[in-house]
Order: sequence, then structure tokens, then C-alpha cells
Amino acid sequence: MALTKRNLLGLAMSGWFALTLGAAAKPLDGVTLNVASQNDQFAAVMAKLAPQFKDETGATVKVDILDYGSLLTKTTADFIAHSGGYDVITTDIVWAGQLAANDSTVELRPLIKRDSKEIDVDDIYPVLMKSLGNYGGKQVSFPFAGYANVLAYRTDLYKAAGLKPPSTMEELVADAYKLTDPAKKQYGFVANGQKGPAVAQDWMQYNAEMGGSILNAAGKPALNSAANIKSLTVYRDLFQKAAPPGAADYDWGGREESFRQGLSANMQTWSVGAPGYYDPKMSKIVGEVGIEVAPRGAGLPKVYGVGGWGLAINADSKHKEAAWTFIKWITSKKVHKQMNMMGAGSFLRKSELRDPELNAKFPFLPVIAESFEHGDGDYRPRIPEYPRIQDILGTAVNAVLVGNTDPKSALDEAQKAAEKLF
Repeated sequence: MALTKRNLLGLAMSGWFALTLGAAAKPLDGVTLNVASQNDQFAAVMAKLAPQFKDETGATVKVDILDYGSLLTKTTADFIAHSGGYDVITTDIVWAGQLAANDSTVELRPLIKRDSKEIDVDDIYPVLMKSLGNYGGKQVSFPFAGYANVLAYRTDLYKAAGLKPPSTMEELVADAYKLTDPAKKQYGFVANGQKGPAVAQDWMQYNAEMGGSILNAAGKPALNSAANIKSLTVYRDLFQKAAPPGAADYDWGGREESFRQGLSANMQTWSVGAPGYYDPKMSKIVGEVGIEVAPRGAGLPKVYGVGGWGLAINADSKHKEAAWTFIKWITSKKVHKQMNMMGAGSFLRKSELRDPELNAKFPFLPVIAESFEHGDGDYRPRIPEYPRIQDILGTAVNAVLVGNTDPKSALDEAQKAAEKLF
């Protein structure tokens, strides 16, 4: 058939109609999802992947990237006002109790059951399925970004000092002092010291590893127990004698930066930061970093701290099914692996941590797998009262670090304040 102008016009019109019909056929065409995200590494990656979700489904995803305090404040206000400003919210592991108590988010168990084959729940580590959103039998969010508490250390400094990586907390403390040399701007220890959630969370991590707990066997506050006072004394001494100047003001970003820039020989941290140690654009210590499971006190069970973030659907969202579609998509095997290849550092699935391509890029993945297999998501109790307890400890511990009070006095006062919550 000769291609006349009329034929060409007909073909062009047919193509236009096909494209138009194809676009209209996308299941979520015209939907906009507003996502409130913590500003961890996964946030920027999520935003980069949003156009891909639109191409596949038709839905526009707008990612609002917020610091920890702003995320908690803005989403809490959204819940209280029932405004539905956000459809999907990244939720910290320790918010589960509060979300469940207030019915702020959609109960996901029916959706998970309905779509179990698509999700492949058995591929998700049980500790993450439980702790990143399940509380009191409610699934208030879906696991998204699992973090293992790990020890990052300078292999070159340990080798030069003739030391082996520490396997217990006692060894870690001793090594921190041995590797401190202020004349060389070399410090053996760094942790969060900043008043508020930063110092509260880091101290609770060290406290659990030293055998302490902020709750007693009956689930009531025990902030001023002998074990807790002892661990806070050790924590204070490390800040005073083995940490970089100004560490009492460090939050997660400051702590990570001090390690990446070569100031600190040891840092207990969340595994989400580990990809940055291998990136020469960010790190001055590429090739000189080891990652190990977090040490425990001598004789304590080998149970490792687990944290991270879930994805929750706002109970007031007008696009609940579309929000669930996005959650399934971003946590799927294919897309979640893609996220981590892009540096999100947010592992979730067994298949990811066994994946040859991911392991070749990030050789520390077996450490994360071991931590998830023997993980504890409750060393920071996920109870409804947790945010208030965190505020109390965030003030008390920082006051000790800056020298305004001593460990026993600070925790005695914190105990009195915590008891009022119960």
C-alpha cells in the first residue's frame, strides 16, 4: 500500500488514540499520593523512584523529606486534625505503640492476608515484620527499612595498634581508650550526645548491650537501676576521655560525619549509614573500615539491636488502596533491591541479603543478616509511653554528658518523671 498523506495522517491519529487510551488505562491515573519521609538515605532514593511508579500505575508520588523532629510533629498534627494531608508516612520502630493506641493508621492485616502471595511475607525477616509496625496484634505499618545496630571500626588503626576487633563491650571500651590520641586528632569513640532523641536512643543502645533496661520485668520504669547508672557512667566517661571535642552536641549526622572524616576509630551505628563508608565522594576512610555485629557485655546472650522504619497509611487518607499499592511496589523484591543498589541502605528481605550483586557492592550484608536473624526490636520499648520516656532521657543523659549533673542524680530525677506516665 502506498503511504499517501491521508494514510500517514490516519496512522498518526491511530497512534495518538492508542497512546491516549493506554495512559487512561493506568489503574491510578490522576491520583496524587503525599508521602512524609524521614530524611535517611532511603528518602532521596524513594523520590528518585517516584516517576517510575507513575509510569507503571499513573499515580504521582510527592515525597516530603523531613528531619526526625519535624516528621513526628507534622504527622502527629495531621493525625490529630484528621486532615489527611499525608497518605503514606514513614514510621519509626518506636512509634508503633502510640500509633496502635490512637488508631492513627490503617490496620494492614486484612490487606496483607489478601495479597500474601504477591508480598511473599516469608521472604521478610520475622523480626522486621513484627517490630517495624506490629503492636498489640495490630499491624500499624508495613516494614520498609530494616536497620541493624552494628560496630563500624577502623581496620588500619586496629592493625597499627596490634589489636583485634572487639567482641565484647568491655573490649570495646578498653580499645576506645587505647586508640585515643588527641595530638593526632584521633579518638577511639563517638556516639550521639545531642539533647533529645539522639542521645536518648544511643544511650539506650549501649545500656542494653551492657545489660541494662529502662523497664523492669513488670513493664514499669526502672530508669535508675544500678545497671543503668553503671552504663551511663561508662558512657559519660567515654565522652569525656575518648570522644571528639563537641561530641555532646552530635546527632546521627554529626556522629556519622566524624567517622567518615577519620576522627573516630569506633562507632556503633545503624547499618543504613554503612554504604557511605565505601563511597569516596563522602568518605576519607574507604578501604579502612570493618563492620561487625554490635558487641555485647561478657556473658550476655548474642541478641542484636534492630531498628528502622515502616510505611503506614494515614487512617484519614482518601487514597488508601492507592497508598497500599505504593507500599507493595516499593517493598517488592525488584524495587527494594533497586533501592539498595542506589544506596538506600534499607534492607528488608532475605533474598536481598543473599543477593550476589548486592553482596558484591556491599560486603557487610552477612553482618546485617546475622543481626536480623538474632534481632531484638524491643530494647527501646515500643510502648505508647515511649516518646515521653525518650524526651525524659534525652534531657537527663545530655545533662550528664555536659557536666551539669551526675549519672545517679540524673536517672533518679528521670525515674520520678517516668513514673508519672504510668
